Amino acid sequence: MNAFTIKDLENLSGVKAHTIRIWEQRYNFLKPQRTQTNIRYYTNEELKTILNISLLNKYGFKISHIDRMSQEEVGQRILSLSDSQAIQERNVNELVKEMIDLNTEKLDKIISEHIIIKGMERTMMKLLFPFLEKIGILWVTGHINPGQEHLITNLIRQKMMVAIDRTPQPAQPEKNVLLFLPEGEYHELGLLFLNYLMKNKGVGTIYAGTNIPFKDVAYIIDLKKPDYIFCHLTTTVSNFSIEKFLDKSAHYFEGTPLIVSGHPIMHYKKTIPSGISFKYSLAEMMDFINQLGA
Repeated sequence: MNAFTIKDLENLSGVKAHTIRIWEQRYNFLKPQRTQTNIRYYTNEELKTILNISLLNKYGFKISHIDRMSQEEVGQRILSLSDSQAIQERNVNELVKEMIDLNTEKLDKIISEHIIIKGMERTMMKLLFPFLEKIGILWVTGHINPGQEHLITNLIRQKMMVAIDRTPQPAQPEKNVLLFLPEGEYHELGLLFLNYLMKNKGVGTIYAGTNIPFKDVAYIIDLKKPDYIFCHLTTTVSNFSIEKFLDKSAHYFEGTPLIVSGHPIMHYKKTIPSGISFKYSLAEMMDFINQLGA
């Protein structure tokens, strides 16, 4: 059993913590346990419940009505949602639920069916990237079992590697991008995803991989002369400093623009060094990639 905090439920469901507390007081669908220090925690089943309820509530069902539904009726109502955004959110929630139960066969089936029907790029955009954004919160907070993390990331990584291998490197690209992750950063799914998108748009990519020291990245830059450097941060070691990362990048990569995306930049408020820019969303990254491939 996993133990999730109310903040985990907020991050995964989009429902504010104070709203969840009100629901607990008024309705019967959530019954959190408490630690010896009186802190709420929630089980796997309660996380699944809040995902279902938040989805129905977001698309028109009153909480009082949902509270009277059986589990079977909740499931039927979710399947009846026809709004395209609701369907996308339902699919992402299904991946979260199967991840919680370590049901890798079901996960593989869901992802494979989406790839067959929607294609790899759309599956990544509409299913895998939103899913990774959600569970990335659990990686950062340590509220996901390492076994779950390894199984899920390796499964998705296999799918991405197949897609990347099937996408030919453009013969004479207009722009070339070096992709890397700094020392201590091993979560490469986001970077692999961007590598695929760039190749698919005709951008030349130089994939350096994970856990690369600055001096080694600088050596590759000197050798390959990329037009841009791209780094997508997911989680980092405990002593990681985004400010020091940016300062070192400005020093080692002077003259080559660096693009940084991912969770650690979201709350950075200080001045960004010259030559470095942030991409805060998938939409911003796609605009950047499309401009490179134009």
